Amino acid sequence: MTSNIHYRYRTINGHKLFYREAGNPSAPTLVLLHGFPTSSFMFRNLIPRLADDFRLIAPDHLGFGFSDAPTVNEFDYTFDALADLTEALLADLGVGRYAMYVQDYGAPIGWRLAVRNPEAITGIVSQNGNAYEAGLVKSFWDVVTDYQAEQNETTEHAVRFALTVEAIRWQYLTGVQDTTLVDPETWTHDHALISRPGNDAIQLKLFRDYATNVAMYPQLHEYFRASQVPLLAVWGEGDEIFGPAGAKAFRDDLPEAEVRLLPGGHFLLETETDEVAALIRTFLQKQTTSR
Repeated sequence: MTSNIHYRYRTINGHKLFYREAGNPSAPTLVLLHGFPTSSFMFRNLIPRLADDFRLIAPDHLGFGFSDAPTVNEFDYTFDALADLTEALLADLGVGRYAMYVQDYGAPIGWRLAVRNPEAITGIVSQNGNAYEAGLVKSFWDVVTDYQAEQNETTEHAVRFALTVEAIRWQYLTGVQDTTLVDPETWTHDHALISRPGNDAIQLKLFRDYATNVAMYPQLHEYFRASQVPLLAVWGEGDEIFGPAGAKAFRDDLPEAEVRLLPGGHFLLETETDEVAALIRTFLQKQTTSR
């Protein structure tokens, strides 16, 4: 835990992207892709635990964290477009082969990168990063799918609740056995950044576009079957957005996938950082020694 974390920016396709970087540039690379409604901030405790053996790169997606947030009139926010920017950032940083850690929104971005360029991916860590309809918890996703099907005052009002501090707090605390372990800075930080003027329209656009992620699941499953990419699913079993059935489903297409259900919720790193880091280290070192 001696490596410094660097806080950097790169301009990619005219947009300034913020990213955290640590570790030896010649070491195997792990790209950390965050979810909604957070940023690379979610990896602040994980990065120091892995930086002695790996090069860590954790970008903020456009519209999140400290990256630029052009309005929806200036940029077409889709998961395809966010994957384009991530792909271009990695190319600009000279990253050709890498493992990825995907969580929530980071998963559909990562899935696109993997499907586009399977040879680039050395391994996948999915921490509540869904890839199967089995993982979609109906009580949460019904609100989103209603909004995707029809945008009106009622459906928009319902989905906008996800942008409130109460809803973000719920994401952090639900399924956590000891909620006193979760720093209130987490939901306060996330809420402040997604509450910037115009950011609500960005988030609503991505809620609508999330339907494209489910639609690409068959293509993704074909990639899993064809590549047999090494995968570790480490999952907060109390998550009420992406349930543990989503973790177990990876074995449908990747029989050798490692599946670990841990006590915790959607943001597992807030309470189980040490165990997750140990699992990742063992998993990635296995991929390194097998090559």
